[in-house]
Amino acid sequence: MIDVPELPIGQRIKYYRMKSGKSQAALGGLVGRSEDWVSKVERGLIPVDRLSLLLEIGRVLGVSDLADLIGPAVSLNVAGRPEHPAVPRIRRALNTPPSQLSSGLPGEPLTVAELATRVAETWQIYETQTERYGPVGGLLPGLLAEAYLTVRTATGPSEEAAAARELVSLLHLHQVYLRRVGERRLSLLAADRAMQIADDTEDPALIAAAAWNVAGILVSSGDTHESLDLARSTIEHVRPGDDATPDHLSAFGALHLVGVIAAVRGGNGPAAWDLLREADRIAARLGTDRNDFHTAFGPTNVAMHSVHLAAEEGDAAEALRLADNVEVPAPGGVLPLERTTRYLVEVMHANRLTGDDFATIYMLKQIREASPEEIQYFPLVRDAIQHLLKRDRPQYRADLRNLAHHVGVLSVA
Repeated sequence: MIDVPELPIGQRIKYYRMKSGKSQAALGGLVGRSEDWVSKVERGLIPVDRLSLLLEIGRVLGVSDLADLIGPAVSLNVAGRPEHPAVPRIRRALNTPPSQLSSGLPGEPLTVAELATRVAETWQIYETQTERYGPVGGLLPGLLAEAYLTVRTATGPSEEAAAARELVSLLHLHQVYLRRVGERRLSLLAADRAMQIADDTEDPALIAAAAWNVAGILVSSGDTHESLDLARSTIEHVRPGDDATPDHLSAFGALHLVGVIAAVRGGNGPAAWDLLREADRIAARLGTDRNDFHTAFGPTNVAMHSVHLAAEEGDAAEALRLADNVEVPAPGGVLPLERTTRYLVEVMHANRLTGDDFATIYMLKQIREASPEEIQYFPLVRDAIQHLLKRDRPQYRADLRNLAHHVGVLSVA
């Protein structure tokens, strides 16, 4: 067992890898990553902040206590905190057969137009409000029941298709909500259901959006190869023609961006850059930022992904250079708050990798200002604060301790 609590995760992984007699290539192969990826992790150039991957590395290296691998200062909870109070009711709703879930509701069934309004209003809260997890979590179970009842009572092909679209959109909201509060298994369940419904409609734009949804939760769970395979196969299946609608192009482009993340996290940098270049061409064809199916696709998100891609490859200086050309949209714009907040976290992490503590603190304050609730759900944020607390410079001590208290990082080893 390592008895130096300040040792970074990457060096701990290296210690146990060498102790087990495995090469970087061997470890990479056993966890589905490349030798280069392992090298960058051990040098601290790439973070490992997904619990599923940490557990797999620990299993491969024979580490019995995960705290030995990641250090006692890091929370073992994916979200860094107890289960969100809204999760039990959402879990119960998702695990109830749809016919039972939607039976016995008071009042008349919603019309498709009424359902669309309620789904849009709930998305609006999630994508624009800084305090959103409580309100949205309280709405989701009842709205899911209403959506299933609306689908069951819809009449005629056009009404049935419209109702299915709203149900897919609502399940997509379940997916992103549950993923952000650390419930990845439930998140994948919601995404899978949306995919099945979308596939039945034979609508290429809806299929692309649903596949993007599933691919996103797969990559966040560490299943990068499955995510990339799904993105690529769906890209071929729903490739748009010259007369494609904007929502089709938007969902199609978003598939490329999730493929970018899956490829680079799977150690396939060239494929990631190829997908990013194609996404840039699609964004140019689209001509503007859009949020069709809540995929947040357009020139700005493509530029944000270029920053993320450079950072994932360990080139923090290049990531920051690219970030100089990205204009972060103002709150309430076309891009969701979650997307812009995630981007700010990526820029913060790039500053941290370059060793610029003051820029890191500045970005942490920007993240908190943009989304005081959202900042609590990023492992990279918690890890950065814990790391800075060990240095504890007087020039930023007050700001750092204020951030640590807000995020819930109250002590360090």
